Amino acid sequence: MQDSIKYANTLGHEATTEVVFNRHFDPHAPYDATQAAVLSDAGFSTAHRTISAWPGYAPTPLLALPGIAAEAGVATLHYKDEGGRFGLGSFKALGGAYAVLRLLAREIATRKGIDEPSVDDILDGTHADVISDVTVCCATDGNHGRSVAWGAQTFGCNCVIFIHGTVSEGRKTAIEAFGADVRRCAGNYDDSVREADKTARAEGWFVVSDTSYPGYTEIPKDVMQGYEVMAAEAAEQLGEAPTHVFLQTGVGGVAAAVAAQMRRRYGSGAAPRFILADPEDSACWLETIRAGTPTAVEGELDTLMAGLACGEVSVLAWDVLKPLCFAVASVADADAVAMMRRLARPLSGDPPVVAGESAVAGLAAFLSAANHAPAREALGIDETSRVLVFGTEADTDPELYTELVGKTADEVRAAA
Repeated sequence: MQDSIKYANTLGHEATTEVVFNRHFDPHAPYDATQAAVLSDAGFSTAHRTISAWPGYAPTPLLALPGIAAEAGVATLHYKDEGGRFGLGSFKALGGAYAVLRLLAREIATRKGIDEPSVDDILDGTHADVISDVTVCCATDGNHGRSVAWGAQTFGCNCVIFIHGTVSEGRKTAIEAFGADVRRCAGNYDDSVREADKTARAEGWFVVSDTSYPGYTEIPKDVMQGYEVMAAEAAEQLGEAPTHVFLQTGVGGVAAAVAAQMRRRYGSGAAPRFILADPEDSACWLETIRAGTPTAVEGELDTLMAGLACGEVSVLAWDVLKPLCFAVASVADADAVAMMRRLARPLSGDPPVVAGESAVAGLAAFLSAANHAPAREALGIDETSRVLVFGTEADTDPELYTELVGKTADEVRAAA
């Protein structure tokens, strides 16, 4: 297998794409004990049973995009639209809120010396004496913090969210709407992760993070297990297994969850090829796959794709993705904007879709590769390919969405 391909694409006015191939990829490797210690069938069963019982739960739509599929020369292209998930605008509602619930259940059981209580017992105030004494916190670029804050408000505990300097005021306000104390700190996303961890240790709070790091791994497993619900829904909606999944990465938690669910579901040798999509200005997964080991990128990480602006991969996600990821592609900010506009003004036969700036890197990576013969061949894309992408957010920053697309989200939806 070649190491990498680099080429100019025409998605975002001749932006550059680099595809780096994973030396550890093994389509026939079993799903081993290391991976199962992170994401398992038993853990998924609990997450699915719990989340599907929440008020307002419904599988999000899986949209066929035959117009783009024909342009790309593939059999099918499907877009899992997470914009309506629990009214929070992104897939993150599956992870942060679920992890808050699991943390509260464990804390109640420990403090009272009882079995973990049911969701109903947590919601009806039976254990308000414990819950009101718990404070959860996390660092966020926006969507995860909103999910944690929503979970804290729903289940009755306190919440503090840390954001870094480039998180928009719109996203800050959206988190505050769920009753959280939002604190802006200096530096980039990874600096805010460290600030949240430091403060939580000093105050006796609980960090509910979607990234893992040495000494902090248990709660991120719950977050990722919740994300698997999205992947399972997509598989059930598709019927036939996809041949390729292109999925954007921040720390890698959602990519690991999707890959794990589909590898366990379809088995060794039959699971789709997973291609990760990294913003070129915060390409920690691209550099990790290039090096063959977790590798941090530094600097401001100043990408328009704010939800993906992460400089360090999750160690748990690496444990899962190390043999499952086929390749990583870089995505320029201009590529993301081009995809947002294309989905808002669809080709013939495609529905209009509201997709936020962090939702479309996977689609951009797919389309640029499909239109470049060497990359297309190297990734195994042909006229029989069945491609799946995940639209992980809608207009979570409405003002920015309108500025980038030239239409409001409501105007796009009205054209459906």
